[in-house]
Amino acid sequence: MDFTFPAIGIIHSCFKEKFGIPRQPGLAPLATAELELLPPYNDPDALDGLEGCSHIWVQFVFHANSRSEWKPKVKPPRLGGNKSLGVFATRSPTRPAPIGLSVVKLDCIAERDGKLLLQLSGIDLLDGTPVLDIKPYVPYVDLVPEAINSFADAAPPLIPVEFSDETAAFCSNYRQKTQTDLARLIRQVLQQDPRPQYQQPEPNRIYGMKLLDFNVRWQYPQTQAGHHISVCRIDPLINLPM
Repeated sequence: MDFTFPAIGIIHSCFKEKFGIPRQPGLAPLATAELELLPPYNDPDALDGLEGCSHIWVQFVFHANSRSEWKPKVKPPRLGGNKSLGVFATRSPTRPAPIGLSVVKLDCIAERDGKLLLQLSGIDLLDGTPVLDIKPYVPYVDLVPEAINSFADAAPPLIPVEFSDETAAFCSNYRQKTQTDLARLIRQVLQQDPRPQYQQPEPNRIYGMKLLDFNVRWQYPQTQAGHHISVCRIDPLINLPM
């Protein structure tokens, strides 16, 4: 059986490329997005009552998944990328139907320039993601305290993140100008360690990701305590009022 579904909205996200996006929602609380509802679904009546919900479920399409064929087994990053599990035991984007599901914080509902927008945070969604549906998070049924997952029973350890003097000063100046805590957002994202777990960090290699309007670059210096992340450059992608 085949089905066709309309996109009810589109995501405008701080994440401009796949690399670096947290592997689950909620891991970077300052990661934000706007969900723009598309016609004819941008009717305020469709959101009546949603303002009483702190969180929502977002069903979306893995639109940037380049693989056209699914496989019955995949290699989750959580397991280091070298152990296979059944695709239905994972949240891999390579699925028979490339549909994702995230629970995110609903900060507010807004109207701007004739657009109906849901302001979201704690997101793991790529810019341009098509949205199929939204549903309210209902704590008394959606929260299952006794639930288990034998291969993902706890959040992965966080890696320390430090800033060079130059990047720390850049973030401080940007916060004074815009009230956006760029340093904290970068730390929340990078401490998840975007690097594939099967790759050993290369101390001299410079990694990078597009976040908000910036190209954030970092390295993995080696110390006696192990590797950590050092943010070495933050390059604006557009001309900013700094």
